[in-house]
Amino acid sequence: MYMPNQEVNMLAERHVRLFRNGRNQAIRIPREFELAGNEAIIRREGNRLIIEALQRPSLLAFLATCKPSELDFPDIDNLPPLDDVVF
Repeated sequence: MYMPNQEVNMLAERHVRLFRNGRNQAIRIPREFELAGNEAIIRREGNRLIIEALQRPSLLAFLATCKPSELDFPDIDNLPPLDDVVF
């Protein structure tokens, strides 16, 4: 008999083996548990290790933290059209 919750539980837990990579203990993360990006944060909570993908702030969130510039920028009204500019 098929039960929808059984499939979810199969993805929520999986047996993995620990191995050594140089002086570090490591595991291979199964494809269904892959994290986005290439950095993560790991912490211990009792007998558990919690691994979370590092969330980078969006560009808009970063720009909202920047102070306004006091530099005097040159006037750009007289720039040639882009199709006339040679790169």
